[in-house]
Amino acid sequence: MSRDMLRIMTEQLRDEVDDLVAAWRTERPDLDASPLQVLSRISRLARHLDRARRAAFAARGLDSWGFDVLSALRRQGPPYQLSPGALLRATLVTSGTMTNRIDRLTATGLVSRHPDPQDKRGVLVTLTAEGRSRVDAALADLLSSEEALLAGLDRGQRQELAGLLRVLLAPYDARGQRG
Repeated sequence: MSRDMLRIMTEQLRDEVDDLVAAWRTERPDLDASPLQVLSRISRLARHLDRARRAAFAARGLDSWGFDVLSALRRQGPPYQLSPGALLRATLVTSGTMTNRIDRLTATGLVSRHPDPQDKRGVLVTLTAEGRSRVDAALADLLSSEEALLAGLDRGQRQELAGLLRVLLAPYDARGQRG
């Protein structure tokens, strides 16, 4: 799609953010409300994405936090295991929170604990076959939902948007402000 076609198409579309920005421009003409054009849309999309994620995970008997832990293990490749410390760094939670999450996932048979052969005091958390099956199914459901959210964009537009969002996000990630 050419830039001119995109411009014409977006000029014809209206959403709630257009109304919100117009109202602020009327009420506070002294302020530049243009950041709302981007960031309010990102915020609204984030809400839709959160709903889609929760639904994809719930359909597989998982919460968002469970998916985070299981997917961190799954991304490691065989034998799908990490230390609790590595898991808490991957999921950005406290050690107490991670212990609770591992306990809950162990109780449901999605992970298991094993002694770390490299560290006699250490433990490794391993993804079970059931855990792998659930996280794989939840990921497939999630990607299907995310595809639907992006359906209005072609491949080039998606790549351009991803690059622009990376420019905005990278400074925060570099400062360790993930979340």
